[in-house]
Amino acid sequence: MTTPTKRFTRSTTDKWFGGVCGGIAEYFGWSATVVRALFVLSCLLPGPQFLLYIALWIVIPKY
Repeated sequence: MTTPTKRFTRSTTDKWFGGVCGGIAEYFGWSATVVRALFVLSCLLPGPQFLLYIALWIVIPKY
């Protein structure tokens, strides 16, 4: 018997803006609140966080 493969997708149930953080949380088995908090905290640092989020929103499939 084979185990089902985990796919990296955007969340359709746990989403605020596109489901990227929810999808990351589902894939790694983390809390979506923790992933969102880490993203918000990372926005305090210099860097392309918003561009990365938009790129992930475009690249990661919805299903």
